Amino acid sequence: MPALGLGTAAIGRPQYINIRQNGSKKEQSLEDFRQQGLYLLEAAYQSGIRYFDTAPGYGMAEQLLHDWLQQHPHDDVELATKWGYKYVANFDPNATVHEVKEHSIDLLNTQWSQSQALLPELSTLQIHSATFDSGVLRNEAVLDRLQEIKTSGIKVGLSTTGASQTDVLEAALAIEREGEPLFEVFQVTYNMLDQSLAKLMPQLQDKRVVIKEALANGRIFPNTHYPQYQRLYEALDTLAKNYDVGIDAIALRYAMDSIQPFTVLSGAAQAAHVNGNLKVHDFALSASEIELLNSFRVPAENYWTERKQLGWN
Repeated sequence: MPALGLGTAAIGRPQYINIRQNGSKKEQSLEDFRQQGLYLLEAAYQSGIRYFDTAPGYGMAEQLLHDWLQQHPHDDVELATKWGYKYVANFDPNATVHEVKEHSIDLLNTQWSQSQALLPELSTLQIHSATFDSGVLRNEAVLDRLQEIKTSGIKVGLSTTGASQTDVLEAALAIEREGEPLFEVFQVTYNMLDQSLAKLMPQLQDKRVVIKEALANGRIFPNTHYPQYQRLYEALDTLAKNYDVGIDAIALRYAMDSIQPFTVLSGAAQAAHVNGNLKVHDFALSASEIELLNSFRVPAENYWTERKQLGWN
């Protein structure tokens, strides 16, 4: 069965695209923020999490993982990173630009040279948010370099975003090097609202599928700004009460049970939220419950248009 992993975007930089669950903005020093991240990593490990996803675009996240493993050596963890985004906000909560995409061979080489500090626990290198617009899937120099990295024993993959993410996945599946598919890990948005990935799962059965944004950036929680999801909120509330877990655990379990991925990522930034997420391992949804949640799908275009309207919190 899939196990819960931890995405580190929320502990590597002070802000992320999400819905703020309360109106407070607690002032925090950068060192306090760093220590909070280190504490969360060890708390997640002690709670049973072994797969950690990171990226240079997540601010200090890679460095946090490195420092954590220096302080608490664990030889049973697996790390996955990405390349292709530069974090430019410099931890300024008022920054107007937080990250910049660059899918160049130069940035691949630069970020990979830095990410190798995570070896030997590092198992995976992915293109960060591959899209047709960046041209990365047609960049022969980049693809050849990824193949070279792959021959060193590193799994090569990509993450996707946007309404065309399934088209990107199909294009990526067709790319070969030395007579074999180049990509073997696919990190994809999937949740009760955007279920577009499901149709491609038969083509991904021999790949690692890593699910991100299973909580739809917070949109699965009751919110008066989204009256169109009222029936979903009611269904999730009923299921959460029946299983004595939070709505977050229901959403994560749905991603596990409906398509059977390799892992589903928690994006929690607090130990209490990680513990709540980990209740996902205490139950399983029935076929009828999965069918019910399947009924709340929305067109991918609608989902991503709505997501673009979310702010950095």
